Amino acid sequence: MGDLVIYNTLTKKKMTFHPLDPTRVKMYVCGPTVYGLLHVGNFRGAIFFNLVRNWLEAQGRQVTFVYNYTDVDDKIIAKAQSEGLPSQVISERYIAEFEKDFKRLGLRKHDYNPRVTEFISQIVNFISDLVKQEKAYVVEGEVFYDISKFPSYGKLSGKKLDELEAGHRVTVDQRKRGPHDFVLWKPSKPGEPSWDSPWGKGRPGWHIECSAMIYEILGTTIDIHGGGIDLIFPHHENEIAQSEGRTGTLYCQFWMHNNFINMNDEKMSKSLGNIVTARKFMDDYHPEILKYLILSVYYRAQVSFNDEKILQTIAALARIYSALRDAEKVASGPGADNTQLADSEFVKAMKVADAKIADSLNDDFNTVEMTAQIFEIIRLFNAMTPIKKIKDVKVQSSARLFLDWVRRHGQLMALFGENPAEFLRSLDRILLVKKGIDEVMVDNLVLQRQLARSKKDFQKSDEIRQQLLSMDIMILDHSDGSTSWEVKKT
Repeated sequence: MGDLVIYNTLTKKKMTFHPLDPTRVKMYVCGPTVYGLLHVGNFRGAIFFNLVRNWLEAQGRQVTFVYNYTDVDDKIIAKAQSEGLPSQVISERYIAEFEKDFKRLGLRKHDYNPRVTEFISQIVNFISDLVKQEKAYVVEGEVFYDISKFPSYGKLSGKKLDELEAGHRVTVDQRKRGPHDFVLWKPSKPGEPSWDSPWGKGRPGWHIECSAMIYEILGTTIDIHGGGIDLIFPHHENEIAQSEGRTGTLYCQFWMHNNFINMNDEKMSKSLGNIVTARKFMDDYHPEILKYLILSVYYRAQVSFNDEKILQTIAALARIYSALRDAEKVASGPGADNTQLADSEFVKAMKVADAKIADSLNDDFNTVEMTAQIFEIIRLFNAMTPIKKIKDVKVQSSARLFLDWVRRHGQLMALFGENPAEFLRSLDRILLVKKGIDEVMVDNLVLQRQLARSKKDFQKSDEIRQQLLSMDIMILDHSDGSTSWEVKKT
């Protein structure tokens, strides 16, 4: 297995990953601000970085994964005021809702899910150090970071101060020494959450929160910091300034940023009314479809959710799960337990695919190539026509190895772990809804066809089959005399 190479936003190039400790990785990913249900774009990072952690562990490293909750924020306060409730009630409600969605996706829990409100004293200490070092200054109970004291400001985003000045159009707070100095601590207004500090009652600014939690949980320098590309500036840029300003040492070795999800080729926004929550998407489709849509695209590329892409995903998952369903049937035979009987060429092909998948994940988590290799093995398995050779011990043994192989790689992505028959039926129901077809009507037509066949009324039977085919419903007559149906997926 080769070295892991990661595109580092800080250096703007791919670099070989060397953690501070060869056996341990310290990883922090910015989590949600909890004032509502999260949209599908918010979950791209959660799904992708779950794979990152899994692959790092598969390489024999121990990962400490921190994913925070921002539970004090202007948006939370506004939501609380609109509902006449304390801010804490809002944040607790939406943390619980996020965790329901997260569990539904079948993602592994993080090692830590710190909340900002649990780290107020550490945040105050962090800011106090910056004030003592004259990296921050106090104005009327508000504390600002002085970016003029951090000469390398802009090194993550590539933005230069003179360019920022030229593009500045917003009225500048005249109390600040520089127009781009940012808030570390701000006084709370009446009715807002507040905590005691040396500068009076107030609450932390957004950027300082992650720096303080990282410092307390993971230490001065971490290996990987992740998040969406929208966080590069100013959030992550400001994290670097205040953290390195305080410690004088490197804050993070590798910065990883996932790209946006668009809906129907347009960026999600309230003004366009095209924001789709992850919950609604999973209700309308399936968690497996959401995960596959995200992981079948390179994480640094934009992905667009549209009808065509969703139908392609349904077809892809149907192909995978159909093979798993067949493999389960065949692997129930007596020859399945003796893997020495498996087809040697098929075993060799799986080993070649293993190596290619390892290379693809080591190349900045190239999940596109990973899924291509999975489909190559599925193609080879299907070429064995396993259902037609269900009593062949070589095929039985190969089917067992195939099941284990797909599930092992699926586990990295939190995919392919559903019951195949149940999942394929759920895909049929999704397509029926999209086509506006009543499932009960389909069942009734299938029963009418069976009745016609039993009476040897083959003309009526063929008419019903054609009627179903016109709705993209395929009839499957089995050797035991039973009949089933499925919706055409391609």
